[in-house]
Amino acid sequence: MKKVVLSTLNAKYIHTNLAIRCLKSYIEPEFEAEMAEYTIKDPILNIATDLFSKKPDIIGFSCYIWNIEETIKVIQVLRKILPDVKIVLGGPEVTYDVPYWLERLKGEVDFIVIGEGEETFKQLLEQAHGEEDWSKVHGIAYLDNEKPVIKPQQNKIDLREVPSPFRFEDDLPYLSKRVTYIETSRGCPFRCQFCLSSIEVGVRYFDREKVKEDIRFLMNNGAKTIKFVDRTFNISRSYAMEMFQFLIDEHLPGTVFQFEITADIMRPEVIEFLNKEAPAGLFRFEIGVQSTNDETNDLVMRKQNYKKLTRTVTMVKDGGKIDQHLDLIAGLPEEDYHSFRKTFNDVFELRPEELQLGFLKMLRGTGLRIRANDHQYTYMDHSPYEILGNNVLSFDDIVRIKQVEDVLEKYWNDHRMDRTVEHLVTNCFETPFDFFQQFGSYWEERGWSRIGHQLEDLFKRLNEFLSSQDRHEMNVIEGLMKLDYLSNQRYKPRKPWWGHEMTKEERSGIYQDLLYSPQIAGNEFTELNLSEKEIYKHTLLETIVSKDGSHEYVLAYFEPSNGQSTLFFFDKEYAVN
Repeated sequence: MKKVVLSTLNAKYIHTNLAIRCLKSYIEPEFEAEMAEYTIKDPILNIATDLFSKKPDIIGFSCYIWNIEETIKVIQVLRKILPDVKIVLGGPEVTYDVPYWLERLKGEVDFIVIGEGEETFKQLLEQAHGEEDWSKVHGIAYLDNEKPVIKPQQNKIDLREVPSPFRFEDDLPYLSKRVTYIETSRGCPFRCQFCLSSIEVGVRYFDREKVKEDIRFLMNNGAKTIKFVDRTFNISRSYAMEMFQFLIDEHLPGTVFQFEITADIMRPEVIEFLNKEAPAGLFRFEIGVQSTNDETNDLVMRKQNYKKLTRTVTMVKDGGKIDQHLDLIAGLPEEDYHSFRKTFNDVFELRPEELQLGFLKMLRGTGLRIRANDHQYTYMDHSPYEILGNNVLSFDDIVRIKQVEDVLEKYWNDHRMDRTVEHLVTNCFETPFDFFQQFGSYWEERGWSRIGHQLEDLFKRLNEFLSSQDRHEMNVIEGLMKLDYLSNQRYKPRKPWWGHEMTKEERSGIYQDLLYSPQIAGNEFTELNLSEKEIYKHTLLETIVSKDGSHEYVLAYFEPSNGQSTLFFFDKEYAVN
């Protein structure tokens, strides 16, 4: 029996690759395969050395835009140290431009699997262990006497009959530490021209009861983050409702389920059900908005009712149970800088927990790449094929939008300064986009994008940027920043980012007043019944200026058992009874 290794390079260690697990479960028990996962950050020689140590006869690599170039470097080393090994590539990155890959990887790769790989890979192994008549394998491409041979797939496999990819003993110790990906369907009903999912027609479902059994198994063995990779989880309302109900009924504490949903087709009664029945934090929704420009959406064949999308996102947010991650794509057809600014502001108005700003990638096989000349697109030759410009968006515009990306992640998505950012985007800048863009530009000019940051640095840098503009009420902003900082601290900070405004004597006097009359800081503080030692050890006292211009004290108490902070406010003109 030939030794088979299924491998991939994940983007991060916490990720797992579903594809190689589907292949392994499908080819068993006729064939055995060892899985070998790495990350794109691992040294190439280390990966090649580890694969060499497994003494494989056949290696299959799962390929995506984020790992293809690193995978090729690994293959080039393997070809030198394992000249006889059969190397097979599969995955979305190599499926849609097969002649290009056959030519580019001539002499390095033996076979390319086209599309859905389970049945094709099994046929390939049957021939590898038999007569080696590759013409009998459907869904592969290879060179025969330097001439390309491309064998199209035949019928799709019956997803209701496929074995579970989650029952491997080697995976069990890592389930609690990594993201587990699961699919309950394949295909997408939509035809968005920038997306590979638009190429596969129709949606096919796995067996519902088997999916439920897999989820039970994963939870019982410690899985904490389970992400559904279905392109549109809620395309069937009855199916989505059944799965939501099942997950609500049978989830284990600490488990989180994440879905990609299409927001404008979600019915209000579904959201009302989730708002009423779902435990807080159990579900996370990822919603692709991409653009709010109707002309742009029409050009990429994307049907989107933004009014209904807004209704869904707002209802979910009002429910307070489900975090939402909304995606934008800069660089879509006829979306210039000002139009994208409007898209950004439209979506930020919804205040999603996370707003992801991405840039259009011209993926092989997509309609947008095929018709790139229609909009004068220029883009990178190698993955990730990110655009460099088009007829309405210059590279200079792209650079300005990119300056938004970094600070958006640090200052909004990480929720370190919610009070401060809300005040800035509402009261200090013309629009939210303008705040993030101007701050991002300043961030880049100062060279901060090339260095690391402690939490204190983020506050200092925002303070420096705002101070440099000389047009803001900095005492109010600094008050909000202090509150954000103290709210997000775990345990009493040794050295806050600001300089203390009170003398030691003034602070000591207020502490004595609080010990004598704790009701100064309210009933909740009084109920803590802190001793003198505890108040000095576990609290931090500061002055702030409120939005109305009044001065007050804030006392942050850090619960010693868990570090959780609680803020107490009282007037600067308090009176001791």
